[in-house]
Amino acid sequence: MPKKRESRGRRKGAKGKTGTVQCDNCGRVVPADKAVCVTRMYSPVDPQLARELEKKGAIIMRYPVTKCYCISCAIHLGIIKIRPEEQRKPRGLEL
Repeated sequence: MPKKRESRGRRKGAKGKTGTVQCDNCGRVVPADKAVCVTRMYSPVDPQLARELEKKGAIIMRYPVTKCYCISCAIHLGIIKIRPEEQRKPRGLEL
């Protein structure tokens, strides 16, 4: 059976088996090298209040929060874009 991608959609290389992670959106169990992980800065303080406090010289801590998504959720949330047809890998014979 022909494969669609050379990497089969993973960033594994020649590692063998990799662990699994749970999607933070839907709960699906996905291989760790196939999941799309996004790190964003999170502040527990309301943004409007944080701006006012920073003007007065206060330091508001921000924490990095890493969330992992399955491919379906990453596409749905707009983290990954679907490439246009002309940029995709050609499949089959074009006649």
